[in-house]
Amino acid sequence: MELTAVVTHAEEGGFVALNPETGTTTQGETVDEAIANLKEATALYLSEFPLSATGHPVITMFTVPTPAHA
Repeated sequence: MELTAVVTHAEEGGFVALNPETGTTTQGETVDEAIANLKEATALYLSEFPLSATGHPVITMFTVPTPAHA
């Protein structure tokens, strides 16, 4: 099963990885570690709560204007 991983920098250092299809979230010191942890957490989640294949999500980016500082 092919799933999505969204990886961002963690405020305290390292990386946070999120799987939006299941809501599982993990962290790791490196991107590879965060994704490995996400695979493990998502597999455990899916063993309890199986998903039916629904296709790939649409992933895009958008820009929000930054407020002007006086």
